[in-house]
Amino acid sequence: MSEDCNQDCGSCMEDCADRTEQPVDFTGKLHELSSVKKVIGIVSGKGGVGKSLVTSLLAVAMNRRGHRTAILDADVTGSSIPKMFGVNERARSDELGLYPVRSKSGIEIMSMNLLLEKDTDPVIWRGPLIAGVVKQFWTDVIWHDIDFMFIDLPPGTGDVPLTVFQSIAVDGIVVVTSPQELVSMIVSKAVNMAEMMNIPIFGLVENMSYFHCPDNGKDYQIFGESHIEEIAKKHNLKVLAKLPIDPKIAAACDAGAVESIEGDWFDQTADSFEKTENNEVMEIAVTNEGSHKVMKIAVASEGDRVTEHFGHCENFNIYEAENNQIVRSESIPNPGHKPGFLPKFLNELGVNVIISGGMGGGAVDLFNEDNIEVVVGASGDAKAAAEAYLTGALASTGNVCHEHQHSD
Repeated sequence: MSEDCNQDCGSCMEDCADRTEQPVDFTGKLHELSSVKKVIGIVSGKGGVGKSLVTSLLAVAMNRRGHRTAILDADVTGSSIPKMFGVNERARSDELGLYPVRSKSGIEIMSMNLLLEKDTDPVIWRGPLIAGVVKQFWTDVIWHDIDFMFIDLPPGTGDVPLTVFQSIAVDGIVVVTSPQELVSMIVSKAVNMAEMMNIPIFGLVENMSYFHCPDNGKDYQIFGESHIEEIAKKHNLKVLAKLPIDPKIAAACDAGAVESIEGDWFDQTADSFEKTENNEVMEIAVTNEGSHKVMKIAVASEGDRVTEHFGHCENFNIYEAENNQIVRSESIPNPGHKPGFLPKFLNELGVNVIISGGMGGGAVDLFNEDNIEVVVGASGDAKAAAEAYLTGALASTGNVCHEHQHSD
């Protein structure tokens, strides 16, 4: 028990030995008729920085690339997404569930404003009730085959962001800032909350970064000198984009025509999101040592045990690790031992390392050709083998692991 403990376990997220109340499982189950592949939250430490604009532009960017996109508007009391897209009709429902409204280009949207008689009606609710509605947008709405869902979260670190992070499997977040110096402290709060809840941070977006004068071609920093690079370096994050102050953008949003805005600000970010859709590695931070990447380790297994020989593999236990710590795991059946198939299959899943009890030389060569490191000689529990690899206790065979510098 820490010195600062107030013995109120119900308001504490720490998993300490003195806890008298077990943490509640807030996980929300996606509607049985829904399908959502990737979920990306858009957050900010304070209001008025353009978080909804960034949410909309990201959704538009992915939609233009042919991906089925959706926006879950979690900013219940400050909803602006429907107006930006020119969506006025009310969401409909039946005995199966609630249906989102589609924008002109086919983006599915669910927002509190789509349930009100008038979009100017105020939502005067307390935090827990608002958070419950947001969770229902995940569990009760029928989302049709969505590739990328963007969640527009209210500013700060209150009930709604907490509920979303606890109940929805968020793949990562984008933090939106503005140029003011005090934003550094506010961004730190949002970043620290995400880190405490083990939510990956894709990077930072600075809105209202500059004004490009059409008369002389010069850029002017209306709100002062940008501090985005300093903030990114402090938290080992990437700067995803710097958005300008542009009257045309504001006019398009006011006219419900955000889908007509042209700009290449999020091209590289969209490239990265597409890599995550294909289960490839996405760089989510920049450290002093260079790019930090998520590592995927596949253990050829028979159930939960490492198989003695690769040819006897029944399933692959796949472990995703960050900073040498396993953060996610899944088990997939072996799709078959057709010649040359498995190295390509695992490569497409983003696997960097394959661990097995034994493996033939030909198979080792094929894995190496697909840039997958081979580790043989393992035995026992599959997860323990992956953890041993991460700590350097399991020697590599087949090539040299550049991340961990294991010996051959």
